[in-house]
Amino acid sequence: MTDSATDSARGAEPGTARTLRVGALTRVEGEGALHVEVRGGVPEIIEFNIYEPPRFFEAFLRGRMYTEPPDLTARICGICPVAYQTSACNAIEDACGVTLDPELVALRRLLYCGEWIHSHALHIYLLHAPDFLGAPDVITVARDHRAAVERGLALKKAGNKLQELVGGRSIHPVNVRVGGFYSVPTRADLTPMAEQLRRALDDALATVEWVAGFEFPDLTIDAELLALTGDRYPMEGGAIARSDGPAFGVAEFSDHVRETHVPHSTALHATLDGRRHLTGPLARYALNHALLPPLAREAAAAAGLGAECRNPFRSIIVRAVEVVYAVEEALRIIENYERPARPYLEVEPRAGVGHGVSEAPRGLLYHRYEIDEAGRIGSALIVPPTSQNQAAIEADLATVVLAGESLDDAALTTLCERAIRNYDPCISCATHFLTLRVDRY
Repeated sequence: MTDSATDSARGAEPGTARTLRVGALTRVEGEGALHVEVRGGVPEIIEFNIYEPPRFFEAFLRGRMYTEPPDLTARICGICPVAYQTSACNAIEDACGVTLDPELVALRRLLYCGEWIHSHALHIYLLHAPDFLGAPDVITVARDHRAAVERGLALKKAGNKLQELVGGRSIHPVNVRVGGFYSVPTRADLTPMAEQLRRALDDALATVEWVAGFEFPDLTIDAELLALTGDRYPMEGGAIARSDGPAFGVAEFSDHVRETHVPHSTALHATLDGRRHLTGPLARYALNHALLPPLAREAAAAAGLGAECRNPFRSIIVRAVEVVYAVEEALRIIENYERPARPYLEVEPRAGVGHGVSEAPRGLLYHRYEIDEAGRIGSALIVPPTSQNQAAIEADLATVVLAGESLDDAALTTLCERAIRNYDPCISCATHFLTLRVDRY
């Protein structure tokens, strides 16, 4: 809901100061603020402020045992806990010199498919679609698009059910451990899930067609793209690829991606070799389009996507294509499923440093742990995708404000909100507030 401190119908007037305040930005995860100053029609200050108190996960991981990060870091996010569990497991297993059995890797990937399905469906239908339909929320959307909203909820339900089946529960799964799982399903356990996913595949394809019909503002991202790559479309691991340079190993992440503190935000900003970069669906798609199976590629082409998409407003289409992929991939894994001979590998501690990555729905998620010979954690580093995307968000906002200088306060505020929601920022999993201030001189 929008509260304008000035006459919302008033457009930009030369020499006047304008202040916009949004009491609460819904349809994102977390608390933040936006401060914009425009002088002579040119935005001089664009600050995407994250003002939530630091949560200190990296600090309180120090001194904990090496087996604890998967459960503890999952609590960072209720939307993408599997991403945190997977990156944590990858890092600890790397430090301890353990390579999982292929069957366990496949099961970890199946669990990740569930997270992609439910997270993307939530964002597409409940958070992002209202922007394109002129509605303040999904309840309003449901009045005119009831069937579409029900389709989105069915998709989300399928993703949650898959997480529950493999992970033990849909929110903060409890079946994940370093080295694999506490228990693994039988083929018979997966049969009903396959039936539900086949129905979900039809819903996913319909979702691509639906969102492709939206109208999209013109905007092009000028940032380097960063995502994982590998033998398959990236999800639970891989090497790190970039659009403007050679791929590099996971252990080299901190050599290229550096975090710095900015005064206007409690969240760190990250750069790639000193430049802003983008991670997430647009980056994954551009760097891995050729790895999509035929059905997903055909859906993307029918929706008007080429081999690359740099318009963040069209990210909703890319997310829908990734839902098609995740459902299709889950069905493939279930069809070829061989129950692991053992639910987990014994992972003995050893002194060292481990690095782990995975592709959270919002982008590349990096974990680094240093452990001693007894398995106690000496240091931890977690770099989430939203911190990496903050510079790109601010750059988009500058472009939007410049192009929309002639808009009235209400219209400009709405456009800024939409630009932020393109990224599905996971500021936290708490109440959602944004205060927007625009000063014009």
